[in-house]
Amino acid sequence: MHLPQAFRFTGVHCGIRPDGDRRDLALVVSDRPARAAGVFTQNRVCAAPVQVCRQRLPREDARGIVICSGNANACTGERGLADARRMTEIAAKSLGCKAEQMLVCSTGVIGRFLPMDKVEPGITDAVAHLGEGPAHLDKAAHAILTTDTRVKISSRTLLLDGRDVSITGFAKGAAMIGPNMATLLAFVLTDASVTKDDLARLAPVAAERSFNSMSVEGHTSTNDSLIFLANGAGPTLRGESLAAFDEAAIAVCADLARAIAADAEGASHLITIEVEGTRTEVEARRIAKAIAESALVKTAFFGADPNWGRIVSAAGYAGVEFEERQLSLWLGDFLLYEHGTPLPFDAAAVSAFMQQNRELTVRLVFMLGKARCTFHTCDLTYDYVRLNAEYTT
Repeated sequence: MHLPQAFRFTGVHCGIRPDGDRRDLALVVSDRPARAAGVFTQNRVCAAPVQVCRQRLPREDARGIVICSGNANACTGERGLADARRMTEIAAKSLGCKAEQMLVCSTGVIGRFLPMDKVEPGITDAVAHLGEGPAHLDKAAHAILTTDTRVKISSRTLLLDGRDVSITGFAKGAAMIGPNMATLLAFVLTDASVTKDDLARLAPVAAERSFNSMSVEGHTSTNDSLIFLANGAGPTLRGESLAAFDEAAIAVCADLARAIAADAEGASHLITIEVEGTRTEVEARRIAKAIAESALVKTAFFGADPNWGRIVSAAGYAGVEFEERQLSLWLGDFLLYEHGTPLPFDAAAVSAFMQQNRELTVRLVFMLGKARCTFHTCDLTYDYVRLNAEYTT
């Protein structure tokens, strides 16, 4: 994996988490000023770090992001805002930059104040342990996890205007994931030279085509954040080069989104929903979202029950006008419903196929137009219920 130049990373244990020495504080630093932009949760109840980042983005001279896990610093009032700003002040002092050049994110339990007596020395310790390369990125990627079972990292390298450009993203998320900046944190770093305005234009598009195209249970978090940093010192990307960069950055985000859906709490299946033939992409996404968030659909997949009626009925209440005869449905390679008519199939064979394959694809083809979308979700299992009954959010 070829990482972007002039970025350093680390992840340390500072004591926010009570569970042993698990890393709970990450730091990402650009050694030169970076253009920065982001998109954030649409929840009216949003965490203090989200409020701070919204005030500071987009900008031309960002130097990094300080991130803590185990505590969301959400619903914490003025003290929470002061603590979020204080985190950036401590990092900036150690790095020799202004507090406004640092961004801040948190994830974890809602409604608890940060233990700043642990966080402040943790940030200083993190600065002392910054380093380049995949091993240090891995430390940062681990430090942002909550109920995730594995890190999510994706990278692309492409030749633009005669030079190699790298884009690397890392993210966390396993539950409280719903479109509208589906808890999710994602960071995309590049050594390409991209203006803050182009990053600000790209961020919502990338979110819509990746993180807003997946759902675990439809719950939009208080802390969702997608932040781009671009520290390239060469000529600014324009035209076809910028378009190629955008597509690669979106692909990185799509990789991360898929990894989040695959790592959903308790999930035994990653389900890809492909909707084709609608009038608009908005219609396709609306149908896919209704299916992805249906508890009946999700439990059918968990039970390996090829109950296609649940899928079709979810499409029917999505708010998109169509006639039954305009819809056909596949589960994997099995055509189960064609032009509004059920087809005979071997239920035992389809059920066995569902049991034997962790990754499953549902394909709905409409006769309305040429728009389409791809959406990711997971099944709803006993373990999901147990985990969220036992875990305080």
